[in-house]
Amino acid sequence: MPNLPHTLPFDPADAKAALAQLPTSAAVFALYGADVHAEPYIGRTPNLRGRLERLLQPSEKHPRRLQLAGRVRRIEWRLTGSDFESLLTQFALLEEIYGEKALKRMHLGAPAFVRFLGSNRYPRITVTNKPSQREADWSYGPFPSRAAAERYADEALKLFLLRRCVEELDPNPAHPGCIYSEMKMCLAPCYQGCTDERYSEESTAVERFLATRGESRLVTLRTQRDEASTNLEFETAAGFHAQIQRVEAVRGLAAELVRPMSQLRALILQASAAPDEVAVFAFEGGSLRGPVGFSTLGMRIQNEQSGSSSLYAQPMVIEPVLEEQGPGTRKEGLGTGEQGLEPGGPLDATGVPENSAGDQGTGKREQGVESTGSLPMDAQAAVHKSSVDARMKLTRGVLETRLEEALATLATPTAPPSATERQGHLALLKRWYYRPEVRRSGEVFFPDEDGAWPMRAILRGIGRIAAKQLQVPMGEGRPG
Repeated sequence: MPNLPHTLPFDPADAKAALAQLPTSAAVFALYGADVHAEPYIGRTPNLRGRLERLLQPSEKHPRRLQLAGRVRRIEWRLTGSDFESLLTQFALLEEIYGEKALKRMHLGAPAFVRFLGSNRYPRITVTNKPSQREADWSYGPFPSRAAAERYADEALKLFLLRRCVEELDPNPAHPGCIYSEMKMCLAPCYQGCTDERYSEESTAVERFLATRGESRLVTLRTQRDEASTNLEFETAAGFHAQIQRVEAVRGLAAELVRPMSQLRALILQASAAPDEVAVFAFEGGSLRGPVGFSTLGMRIQNEQSGSSSLYAQPMVIEPVLEEQGPGTRKEGLGTGEQGLEPGGPLDATGVPENSAGDQGTGKREQGVESTGSLPMDAQAAVHKSSVDARMKLTRGVLETRLEEALATLATPTAPPSATERQGHLALLKRWYYRPEVRRSGEVFFPDEDGAWPMRAILRGIGRIAAKQLQVPMGEGRPG
């Protein structure tokens, strides 16, 4: 069973004393009886002490309430920072005890996927709740429901001439065909209405459409529209534009989460139970990994309410502040330990040491920063901006290094997940992702086309999560 780090003996005769030691924070817990072979009672709660007081203290007002005090001898728990972490921890505990039945206990149905049957002689698409691992490259999802997957598959087929029949085809000119071939919505391979090469081209186009969520089709149509417009063929260009609008409407039916199952990767940020941390989870290789704590100690959260896309709008590391001891001397104050400053004169607005009394005639500041006192104003501004840019680059590098370390921990190879674990983690990811945004806590990020994570966007997301944890307005600094 996954380890629950906190444990507490429980004596039914003195329940109140034991319960008083429990925190009032969110947690996943397990209640164990005297029989070591008995199955524990497992649950999750936003208030551990309050929940166990109801379970382990008899109540005259509620005599029918479940009471376990007489059976429990030990309490174990893990504090969690979010509902997402609680569900993942609870599932891991239940799977260890009940195996496949854990899915039913947590009402985790298999997510729906659109499956491209590429191994068939005449490929087609279908909707399934049990995608094959052998064809993971051709299974696209997860969708919020089977109905949503069926609608996406149906609308996508309207853009192509792929067959909709489900039988195994043995092309024969005597085959009567179907209504789709009569409506010119299918290439009709059943009665050799097209060559195998032509059908293969169409099926390849459908596969690319599903793999790119319609982007491959849009690129082609936009190129054709622009060429027609350049040649002053405006009616033709209008026809291509209408097709683009249809493709974009179909594209909107598949969320960003919908990807080939073998390539489904996501990074999820959640609040952490630990102070000065943000919990980082990753979905990769068919399972959820984490949490790994990202330390927010020393971070200064910039104001993003203005909507600026500037790189300076991401969190930065607060620099050490030097305290004055006397003319020309200081001692180092407390900082993050990520970067340091040598003792010198007082700091200017950017944190760069100003000239002290001992270096007025040297023409240089401590830290190797040249004095700008004798330069023109525009030159002084250039030197000042260069110094600020260098400092910003350094602090961003510190945070990106922290994030890279967290990602490396999450990417550590693990054993392939079991079928139950894969289904459960996919269902948990789907359930969380498709919640209305007002109810979905945390943030999610996906890799770019090259498979790299958007580091700066993730850092900004960490800043937003940290600001919510501290309940401080965006733009205010947090102490180091």
